[in-house]
Amino acid sequence: MRTTFLFALLSMAFLGGLPAHAEGLAMHGPPKLGVDFTSFPYADVRALKGGRLVQAQYGNFDSLNPFSVRGNVARNLRERVFESLLERNYDEAFSLYPLLAEEVFTPPDRSFVRFTLNPKARFSDGQPVTTEDVAFTWEILKNKGRPNHRYYYGRVTHIERPNDTTITFHFDPKTADREMALIIGLMPILPKHVYAARDIQAATLQFPIGSGPYIVEEITPGAQVRFQFNPDYWGADLPVTQGRHNIITLVDDYYRDQSAAFEAFKSGLVDIWVETDSQRWLGGYAFPAARDGRVVKQEIQLGTPSGLRAIVMNTRRPALAPSAVRQVMDLMFDFQWANKILYGGLFTRTDSYFGNTDLSAAGRAALPAERKILGDRLSEPALDIGYQPPVSDGSGRDRNLKRQALLILEAAGYQLDGKTLRAPNGAPVNLELLVQRREDERLALAYRRMLAQVGITLSVRLVDASQYQRRLQTFDFDMIIYNYYASLSPGNEQAYYWGSAAADTNGSRNYAGIKNPAVDAAISALTTAATPDAFTAAARALDRALMTGHYFVPLYHTSDQWVARWTQLEHPYRHSLYGMRLETWWLNQNN
Repeated sequence: MRTTFLFALLSMAFLGGLPAHAEGLAMHGPPKLGVDFTSFPYADVRALKGGRLVQAQYGNFDSLNPFSVRGNVARNLRERVFESLLERNYDEAFSLYPLLAEEVFTPPDRSFVRFTLNPKARFSDGQPVTTEDVAFTWEILKNKGRPNHRYYYGRVTHIERPNDTTITFHFDPKTADREMALIIGLMPILPKHVYAARDIQAATLQFPIGSGPYIVEEITPGAQVRFQFNPDYWGADLPVTQGRHNIITLVDDYYRDQSAAFEAFKSGLVDIWVETDSQRWLGGYAFPAARDGRVVKQEIQLGTPSGLRAIVMNTRRPALAPSAVRQVMDLMFDFQWANKILYGGLFTRTDSYFGNTDLSAAGRAALPAERKILGDRLSEPALDIGYQPPVSDGSGRDRNLKRQALLILEAAGYQLDGKTLRAPNGAPVNLELLVQRREDERLALAYRRMLAQVGITLSVRLVDASQYQRRLQTFDFDMIIYNYYASLSPGNEQAYYWGSAAADTNGSRNYAGIKNPAVDAAISALTTAATPDAFTAAARALDRALMTGHYFVPLYHTSDQWVARWTQLEHPYRHSLYGMRLETWWLNQNN
């Protein structure tokens, strides 16, 4: 059913080269909501207003600047303090609606996009939002922003700004695609009168200023950030904000790890808990408040692709550069054992980045359009059946898989010397898996035992969140466990995840160091697709190239989001396709 619904959404989006309606902008064709919509479908306009909500975050922070890769930035600043020209509806594949801009227009060829600002738009200090602020934001993020900002905004050739309310972005016809108009629509807008005097690349505890519904009212460095709803918030009456931003005070408390944070949740110091530990979900809710009903558990169904939670192998490291080694790393992971022993059988093995949707290539022969995109860059087995994860006997010591692994290694010139695997140059194969959570450490230690069967020595290193982020930024690791999120409308962000240029860009998410012409070709096809069939073929081509390249050891997923909450926190009767949207929830002090 999920696949059918996604295809219906995409089909509705690919209706042809119509100009965007004034009420919104979709990836293709008209947006789902008409000009007379009053709120997003997953928001309740009757929601109560007020109260104080506490959430748990892990690690610490030393920066309130979400636009720099330096430092460990506090969470939720971008979403709560800053706004963009348009706002996303999470009940569609990819459609945006007026926020700071009251009108948007782009021609059928998407060669430019023009925004007309809402004259009521104000920053939290009362200053109006003008096209001068929009132009300043584009310029500073293009030149000094995060790597993804520089990549996206650098594709704008020039802007036109005839007055304080109208601004047009023109795109390079050689690199333009259908998504760039939406990407500009989601650009966070900074007040020039504030940020012209700040170093946008610095890790700083200066309070941010934006036009969003919340302001940062108080911080305890490294430990707490308190957000307060701005009583003078300019956008409170817009359709896109109805039934949202209901809680007046939002507090993010930082804990050293998940165990400490969960103890705080159990005692009532934290109001909501998004669970990621299956063992805790199965047996960790026998505390008094859960037994007597003051805390409730619920499973929220997701309508999004599975995404890719995986052990990521850094191909920049010589030991992981050979495809044969990476293939064996995947072969030796015994999911059947791990799911039964570690996770109570709650998970499904991930075999696709776009699992649970028609965009997945898993187990499917390549479409003719896929073959045209990929050319001769993939093997025939990869084109004929795609990626298929190994299946074990569940013992944790499957002899057949071990035999296959040793044959692959031997063919690549590796030798098993006693209990040590040696590379063709005689060096032992020693690797390190970097983790930041105890539950990941538990999985990593089990994986170490699995790899030892073929002579690979795996060290497991548990580090704090700050060190973990620093090492990710510079790709200073052999392997990590990472969650790659997948949307219903993959686009330009895929280049930031997997593209060859991103492999050499510190701060990108190409943690595997992928430099694969097949991947690059698929990403290009994805962002220029003009029909549903072309889009599906491009997504499958990307999925096929990623999964058969053995850059990852795919782990597991579930089609539900696990949430526990104290009962005073309530939510609308339905959720978005993307699951829980906390900004639509509210507090009922009578519960």
